[in-house]
Amino acid sequence: MALLLIGASPWISAAEEDAELKQLRQQAEGVFKKDVAPFVREFCMECHGNRRTKGGINFEPALKAPGGASASKKWPKAFANVNAHDMPPEKADQPNDEERERFLDGLASLKYLSERDPGPFVIRRLTKMEYGNTLHDLLGVDASVADELPDEVAGAGYLNSLSPMQTEQYLSIANAALDQVLGPADHPVKTLPASLRSGASETEPISREQAEKWVRHFGRSAFRRPVTDEEVATLLRVYDLGISHKLTPMAALRLMVKAVLVSPQFLFITPAQTVAKGQKIVPLDDYQLAARLSYLLWATLPDAELAALADAGKLQDPAVLRAQTQRLLEDPRSRALFDGFGAQWLRLGELKDKLFDAAKFPQMTDALRLAMYDEARCFFDRLVRENLGVEELLSGKTTFLNAPLAAHYGVAGVKGSEMQPVVLRDARRGGLLGMAGILAATSFPNRTSPVKRGVWVLEQLLGEQVPPAPPNVPALEKQDQKKVAHLTLRQRTELHRTDPVCANCHKILDPIGFGLENFDAIGQWRDVDDGGGKIDAAGVLPSGETFATPQDLKALLTSRRDDVARNLVEQLLGYALCRQLGGYDEVVVDQLMRGLEGEGYRMKDLITAVVTSYPFRHRRIAE
Repeated sequence: MALLLIGASPWISAAEEDAELKQLRQQAEGVFKKDVAPFVREFCMECHGNRRTKGGINFEPALKAPGGASASKKWPKAFANVNAHDMPPEKADQPNDEERERFLDGLASLKYLSERDPGPFVIRRLTKMEYGNTLHDLLGVDASVADELPDEVAGAGYLNSLSPMQTEQYLSIANAALDQVLGPADHPVKTLPASLRSGASETEPISREQAEKWVRHFGRSAFRRPVTDEEVATLLRVYDLGISHKLTPMAALRLMVKAVLVSPQFLFITPAQTVAKGQKIVPLDDYQLAARLSYLLWATLPDAELAALADAGKLQDPAVLRAQTQRLLEDPRSRALFDGFGAQWLRLGELKDKLFDAAKFPQMTDALRLAMYDEARCFFDRLVRENLGVEELLSGKTTFLNAPLAAHYGVAGVKGSEMQPVVLRDARRGGLLGMAGILAATSFPNRTSPVKRGVWVLEQLLGEQVPPAPPNVPALEKQDQKKVAHLTLRQRTELHRTDPVCANCHKILDPIGFGLENFDAIGQWRDVDDGGGKIDAAGVLPSGETFATPQDLKALLTSRRDDVARNLVEQLLGYALCRQLGGYDEVVVDQLMRGLEGEGYRMKDLITAVVTSYPFRHRRIAE
């Protein structure tokens, strides 16, 4: 198929792609009319039409524009609920198995109804980590200067405005940073960071002309692009204001630096180039591309080499962009990719502040908690640095331990607090599913949660959407304790499944969660559960595949490397674009997957494919 050629290289013209997409779009239109629209009208519209919109979902607009942005958000939810047999509801008319299957297959083709669209360039504020790293690289201060900023809320997106309290925080941090690098107002120029020295004489007082040269130099780094004449004039007015209030030239310069550090051009990553009238989609300019790349992989501003290539207009060259991606990934600063993306993807960021029952798990110290996080961080970094395939995420036998975590795992011979590579001989460990940090993050404070672990595997690893729990379903703790006192957690959960409202989802989630029950709430191996009952880790997946141990389950999940790889591509692309994927993005992911499959979905190649993809390099002009 010609589409294989599209997948082989993301640097493809719209003309080369349009011919085959036109054919696929026509096929999708036929499938929609034949299998999707009739299903929705017969089984969904009574509750989800113009007259009734239960759950806030109305399929009327989606039927009229099935490839639209609004519809692309509804179809995945419809797929999840119909696939889990949660919809149509039990008392409503039910489709037969063939109708259900055709509907689900038809939904998968609707992505071809979307227009070729890279999406908007999301204007976003620097995260706490990015802000600290940027101040470090710009001024040489410790990145911890930004620690007083609040943590971002995972999944909530990025705010595009600043509250008065946030503005005061940025002013406070700017003052603290300048105290470190400028000190007193007469601080000698020769001791300033390189970013502050240009344009200022080491022996003569700073003149206004020198201040202008300086602000163009410093502003180029701070704004991640050349400073405009209008911006220079604005900043020089700040300098002049300082001089008019009897400040020394160095003190006026400090005031101007502060103006830069609290300006929107510094705090926000924004599109900047002007576009011709009528243009709807444009490539990112080299400065935007450099910033998007450096903040994705390093969580900081472009370095001198990347900035020079942007100034020379060379980042639009495919070979140059690939080479720069490889260079950034080989630098130790690329560990920021895990702190920004990996920890959020694996939901390990929640581990830092998660409380555990101190009486039940006294060994859960801060040192052990940090080691759990660092194991995943070092493990991810090794996969990227050595360009290993995604199956290593599940089957990798090499991990990273220090003395506290090794003792937790029962591994002898590891000393000290530093993380060090260890080849695991225990088949029960290895890969993400054997990591204490993952197992602890998917538990309750006092016990394991087969449901949470099942959801984590399905959503975070396999990319499947799990319908939310129905309202008013009582938790296990609210069962009649006299009736369940002698039951294992598995038996209690299976009793919970007898409720027909819960059964459909639990038959998918529970087998996976039960397969990990040999690991307690903080990831230690056990053969009996908290009540003393022998743990039964056997299960059957909805596909009919069976397993008896966590090792068997891990092998089954490893065999689904295509699903793991696709989910990782989708998660990383969404993170890089700072938005949810939908519509045409899924076509792009198809193309990337075809190009990566032959090489085994290697991590460095996967990241490079995302960076060179059409949505990463283009943007839609806001109307």
